Amino acid sequence: MADPSFDVVSKVDRQEADNALNQAAKELSQRFDFRGTDTSIEWSGEHAISLTSSTDERIKAALDVFKEKLVKRGISLKALDAGEPQQSGKGYKLSATIKEGIESEQAKKISKAIRDAGIKGVQAQIQGDQLRVSGKKKDALQDVITLLKGEDFGVALQFTNYR
Repeated sequence: MADPSFDVVSKVDRQEADNALNQAAKELSQRFDFRGTDTSIEWSGEHAISLTSSTDERIKAALDVFKEKLVKRGISLKALDAGEPQQSGKGYKLSATIKEGIESEQAKKISKAIRDAGIKGVQAQIQGDQLRVSGKKKDALQDVITLLKGEDFGVALQFTNYR
C-alpha cells in the first residue's frame, strides 16, 4: 500500500467567482452612490477582471464591493491581484486578476517550511503548480496541514486528495 499523501493546491471555484462578480455588478447598478458615475465591472478574460468608472474614489469603492462579494462566496482575497486605478480618457480603469496555481518560488518556500519544521518522515514534491506531501503516518500529514494553515505564503492554499 502506498504512503498516505495529500496535495497542496491553489484553486478558485470559477462559478463562485462569476457569481461574486455578477452580484457586485448588480449592486453597482442599483446603489445610489454609484448613480451617474458609469461604474461597471466585467470579465475581460479567463481570469482577468476590468473595472471602469468616472472617478478614482468610485472605482476603489467598486473594488471593495467586489472583494466583499468574494469573501461572502468563500474565495480568499489572496487569490485576487488588483492593480492601481489608471486614468483612461475621461474615466478610470482598473485591472484585476484571479490567481490560480502555486508559482515555483512559492512552492519552494512551502517545501522549505515543511522541511524546516522537522516533522519526521514527511516529504514534499513540487508537481507543476501544486505540491504533493507524503509521509509514513497520517498524524504527521495532519501536522503539516496545521503548519501550512498557520503560515502566510501569499497565496490561498487548499488541501486535496487526502488519502
